Amino acid sequence: MFSAVKQHPAAVLFFADLDPSGSASARRRIPLTPLASVKVNSPLCSSSRLSLKPLCSFSSLRGLGLGLGSRDDVSWFRCGAYEADSSEDVVLPAEPKPAAAQKLKIGIYFATWWALNVVFNIYNKKVLNAYPYPWLTSTLSLACGSLMMLISWATRIAEAPKTDLDFWKSLFPVAVAHTIGHVAATVSMSKVAVSFTHIIKSGEPAFSVLVSRFLLGETFPVPVYLSLIPIIGGCALAAVTELNFNMIGFMGAMISNLAFVFRNIFSKRGMKGKSVSGMNYYACLSMMSLLILTPFAIAVEGPQMWAAGWQTALSQIGPQFIWWVAAQSVFYHLYNQVSYMSLDEISPLTFSVGNTMKRISVIVSSIIIFHTPIQPINALGAAIAILGTFLYSQAKQ
Repeated sequence: MFSAVKQHPAAVLFFADLDPSGSASARRRIPLTPLASVKVNSPLCSSSRLSLKPLCSFSSLRGLGLGLGSRDDVSWFRCGAYEADSSEDVVLPAEPKPAAAQKLKIGIYFATWWALNVVFNIYNKKVLNAYPYPWLTSTLSLACGSLMMLISWATRIAEAPKTDLDFWKSLFPVAVAHTIGHVAATVSMSKVAVSFTHIIKSGEPAFSVLVSRFLLGETFPVPVYLSLIPIIGGCALAAVTELNFNMIGFMGAMISNLAFVFRNIFSKRGMKGKSVSGMNYYACLSMMSLLILTPFAIAVEGPQMWAAGWQTALSQIGPQFIWWVAAQSVFYHLYNQVSYMSLDEISPLTFSVGNTMKRISVIVSSIIIFHTPIQPINALGAAIAILGTFLYSQAKQ
C-alpha cells in the first residue's frame, strides 16, 4: 500500500555556505529535498497519520560548526518540515468496474427477464384455455412465489428483509393496485389472445401521463405528449382489427394498465427511504397481495367451481396439466423477481427500453406458438403502439 504525506506549501529548506569568519555575505542557497515530499513505499507504513518533526533547529545548526553566532544571524534561515495533517486519511479510489462486465451483466438480466416472461405467458395461456378460472390462477401465482421466498428466507438462501409496521403500511396501497392489475391481466388473457393483451398493455404510458396530469397535476414536456399519439393510435388500430376481439378481454387489459400506473405512483410515494432490495420488496408485495386476493377469489369463483373445473382439465389434458399450473405459477414469480432485481442495477430509462422489448418478444412468440391469426393492418397497429412506447421512454427521460 502506498501512503503519501501531504506537503505543506512552506516546506522548503535552505542553508548557506558561510566563510570561516561567520559572514553571511557569500550566501549560497542550496535547496534540499523536503521530507514532506517523500513518498513512503514500505508496507509497514500503511497509515497516512505520520507525525513529522522539524528537520532542524537553531541549536543543532550551531553544533554543526557553521559559525552561527546568534538567532539574528539566521533570520534568513527557514526550516519548513511540518506535522502532517492527521485529520485526513489517504483513501485510494476503488477501481472502476469494467464496462464490458457491466454490459454483460445487464444483458444477462434482460435475456433472463424476457425468457421467463415468455415462458410464463405460454403456460399461463395453456392453463387458462383448459381451466378458465383466472381468479384462482392469479391466486396460485402469488401463493407459489410467497412460498418460494419463505423457504429461501428460512434456509438462509436469501437474506430476510428488515421491515417494520410503517413498511407494511406503505406497502398496502401498492399491493392493492398490484392485485387488481394482476387479476385484470389474467382475466384478459383468459378471453383473448396473449398478443392482443400485450398490445393493449403497451398503452400503459398513456395512462401514466393522463393520471399524473389530471389527478396529480404534473406537467410533461411536449415530446412526451406527442409520443402518446402513436401509442393510442396503434392500440386503437390493433383493437379494431383484432379477429378475436372480446370486450371483457379488452377491458381487463385496460384496467390492468390503470392499476399498474397507480401501483407505480404508490410505490414511489410510500417506499422513499426504505432500504429493501428489489427481490425482497417483490416478495413482500406478493405476500400482501395474496392476503388481499384470496377472499375475493373464493367469493367470485369458489371451491366448488374450482374442483369441477380441475377434474375436467385433468380428463382432457392429463397429468401434464398439473405441470402447466406449477410452471405458470413459478415462472410468474421468477420473471417479476428478475425485473425488480434489474431495477437495482440499471437506470429507469434502460428498464423502460427493456420492458418495451419484452412486450415484442412476448407478442411474437405467442403468435408463433399459438398460431394466432393476425392481419397485416393488425400487425401495423401493434408496431405503431410499441414504437410509441419506445419514443415515450426516450422523451420521458
